[in-house]
Amino acid sequence: QVQLVESGGGLVQAGDSLRLSCAASRRALSNYAMAWFRQAQGKEREFVAAIDWRGGYTTYGDSVKGRFTISRDNQKNTVYLQMNRLEREDTGVYFCAADPRKIRAGVRKEEYDYWGQGTQVTVSS
Repeated sequence: QVQLVESGGGLVQAGDSLRLSCAASRRALSNYAMAWFRQAQGKEREFVAAIDWRGGYTTYGDSVKGRFTISRDNQKNTVYLQMNRLEREDTGVYFCAADPRKIRAGVRKEEYDYWGQGTQVTVSS
């Protein structure tokens, strides 16, 4: 099964940008649709963005539309989340997830079989 490792989180100020990466190993990333979710302390895990296996289709949560961009490089076995104009409400642990039903880019966490350990993003005002 695929293993996922997120990186790129950190402490930033409101209005700054960050790029998260999710590196896959053991299996080729091209076998999966991919997504990013986030979880703030004390809250449910929330959908952020998803991308199909070729990168031809993307979808975003309402709170990040126009600010975040999901992309993938199957040659590098990596998925990215470019986060611009960060807001304090974007604070949380960000997880990448993989769905072997690769033509889908679902928005529900139940659709994803494999998860990374997460990377913390903290936005200060």
